[in-house]
Amino acid sequence: MRAPSGSRAAVKAIAEPFAALSVLFRRGVVEPQHPVELIRTVHDSGIYGPFVTVLRHARRTRGASNALIDERGTLTFEQLDQQSDALARGLAAAGIGAGTVAALLCRDHRGMMLSLLAAGKLGVRIVLMNTGFGGPQLAAVAERENVGAILLDEEFLGLLDEVPATVPRFLTWVEDPDTASGEISTVEALIDAHPTGTLAAPKRPGGIVILTSGTTGTPKGAPRDKVSPLQSAQFLDRIPLPRDSVMIVAAPTFHGTGLSQLTLGWALGNAIVCRRRRFDAERTLADIAKYGAAALVLVPTMLQRIVDLGEEVLSRYDTSTLRVVFAAGSSLSPDLSRRTERIFGEVLYNLYASTEVAVAAVATPEDMRIAPGTVGRPPVGCRVAIYDAQRRAVTEPGVIGTIFVSSGLSFSGYTDGRHKEIVDGLLCSGDLGHFDSTGRLFIDGREDDMIVSGGENVYPLEVENLLVDRPDVLEAAVVAVDDHDFGKRLRAFVVPAQGTSGDSQEIMTYVKTHLARHKVPREVIFLEELPRNATGKLLRRELEQLDIG
Repeated sequence: MRAPSGSRAAVKAIAEPFAALSVLFRRGVVEPQHPVELIRTVHDSGIYGPFVTVLRHARRTRGASNALIDERGTLTFEQLDQQSDALARGLAAAGIGAGTVAALLCRDHRGMMLSLLAAGKLGVRIVLMNTGFGGPQLAAVAERENVGAILLDEEFLGLLDEVPATVPRFLTWVEDPDTASGEISTVEALIDAHPTGTLAAPKRPGGIVILTSGTTGTPKGAPRDKVSPLQSAQFLDRIPLPRDSVMIVAAPTFHGTGLSQLTLGWALGNAIVCRRRRFDAERTLADIAKYGAAALVLVPTMLQRIVDLGEEVLSRYDTSTLRVVFAAGSSLSPDLSRRTERIFGEVLYNLYASTEVAVAAVATPEDMRIAPGTVGRPPVGCRVAIYDAQRRAVTEPGVIGTIFVSSGLSFSGYTDGRHKEIVDGLLCSGDLGHFDSTGRLFIDGREDDMIVSGGENVYPLEVENLLVDRPDVLEAAVVAVDDHDFGKRLRAFVVPAQGTSGDSQEIMTYVKTHLARHKVPREVIFLEELPRNATGKLLRRELEQLDIG
């Protein structure tokens, strides 16, 4: 571990808060004419954490405005505040309070939001569980994180067989509240049975644990115990999220993308539209048209499904109100960027971030138009550097190395005690990348995805981006498989576009005409879909282990 120099750290500590505050003024999160409100918000953040803080701010400034829209209707900021107070009292009566670690296993709906708010008001530590978990994985994470209560949707009850029966359960969503069994308390029942009104503040924030994607094993826990309100400037510096409008958050809120943008949306007085059901591309377009949404938050896989709907479907819905399409969570191909611009205009913003390092870089529509494939530049409060294998700084454009990031939102270590490598005060992202001559960052792939074939380094993302540029390819993934002569060889998996018939030899020839010989897949396998987790990340291990006969 190498620490940054003292003088550099001192300058950074002085300059960055002022730069962040300037961004918040410019975006309207902080209003200079209301200094008392700013003081209250800063005070709340040190007690409750960001989620409750933005709700309390919104209730004071926009209490009667719509805050949340889901399948069961609309809630205002005032109603959310009151109902989460009642829920907090109900959980406290059941023995849940400061010091408790509670798992939250929910899809996106009011039950999840109310549970997050109630936990924040009690000082309860929340572990956000992935809705794609199987039972053993859920039990393993619950044991490691010392979970003392579980709040979950009714549909996930079957996953609890390996969780000790002594761990209390609470239902955050039931299909029919009128016929729900009384064996497990529901969020609705707790709210109905307890009074509203401000609770005594907890001594300290309970904090939130966000889990890594778990694409290479059991997900690790990355805690977010305390976040400064100024750090929201990292998102708003480059992304013009709307104020007092409507945002559709399609990205799951159990992960950082959805949760951070929902929180920011509330800070700006927006109503958030979320859906409990699994993502549906056409329904999302219908919601944009119905609510006149100004922003859409999603992961690239979701965006891909929308643009793949085709002109006939896309033309049915008025999406002219969209000003921001915010995509984050996995790689965004140049092809997808171009197609999005043709359909929606220059509204796409791509965030490069991870569970551990948090915000690293943002690409604006201009960035992606000028430099397709870029993830942009670091926003205010962030610093990105590239180092070679010996951890020497890489300064030449186009030279690939390991990406390291400094962000006030970066985590302080996994909950199991492990950490990621730190150099010069920057945290390793685990990605490989390079800068161009203007300082824009490009991602070349994960460190552990790099393939050595015949003594040459191959970055699968380069081949994948080339393949999805083809009109007959919807999705592509390239993995390494064992080879007797070369050690490893490349195998491509392709999802063909509707109405096309794949020709593996033609695809291999296409790659050969565009890239070096050692980057040409030796096999092309056609699939109906690629395996992905609930946040849209590609499950390469499943492809590597796939028995193709």
